[in-house]
Amino acid sequence: MIAKTEKEKELLREGGALLASVLQKITKSVRSGIQTGELDEIAKKEIRAAGGKPSFLNYRTRGTKMPYPAALCVSVNDEIVHGIPGGRVLKEGDIVGLDIGMEYKGFFTDMAVTVPVGKVSKDAEKLICVTKKALEIGIGAVRAGARTGDIGEAIQSYVESEGLHVVRELVGHGVGKAVHEEPEVPNLGKRGTGPELREGEVVALEPMIVLGSPRIKVSRDGWVWSTQDGSLSAHFEHTILVTKKGAKILTVAY
Repeated sequence: MIAKTEKEKELLREGGALLASVLQKITKSVRSGIQTGELDEIAKKEIRAAGGKPSFLNYRTRGTKMPYPAALCVSVNDEIVHGIPGGRVLKEGDIVGLDIGMEYKGFFTDMAVTVPVGKVSKDAEKLICVTKKALEIGIGAVRAGARTGDIGEAIQSYVESEGLHVVRELVGHGVGKAVHEEPEVPNLGKRGTGPELREGEVVALEPMIVLGSPRIKVSRDGWVWSTQDGSLSAHFEHTILVTKKGAKILTVAY
């Protein structure tokens, strides 16, 4: 992964702020009775209004039978990531992962949140809170000279201290000039191991946490990852810039 220039950093900051505003608008639209496909339509409209392009729409990756058909990943309850929006209707008590990416002036940012639909169970509330805090802890471990294992260990140790589990097979990643760049950033690991982060690099950290077993499965089309035991899952993500002193979150609205 190549460190970004000052001009590239500024474009990523601008794009990240716009993407955060887009996701805020989508999040406010989550309610009982709305179809997941309606949220995707809002995402497409708002991304284009911001001057960007949906980076997930028609994205292809190895192991999938088709390009991703939406601008927004909408993962409900036991779906971990890459839930495909459509006719599914959200109901009271669901939790919904919203994962979105945007290309803006040739540069990519990526972020995700998990939100409740109305009143949810105490377990669901805890899962959302722990996953959000895990992202904050992971970001706190980022600085030039740190290794990806430092981030993974920080996230894993916190999550397991809360009695929950990290998803092992799915990871964070570099981002900027493409949707996915090196290095991979797992949500578990051992301090002092893994690639070293350098000043000016940009990565997307994204803890994916489950209430039950961390064993997962994928849909036949290769896109939608879910828990094998049907337990709830949550997902939070920010795109961040690595600095000498720590991390600067890029996906924050101005």
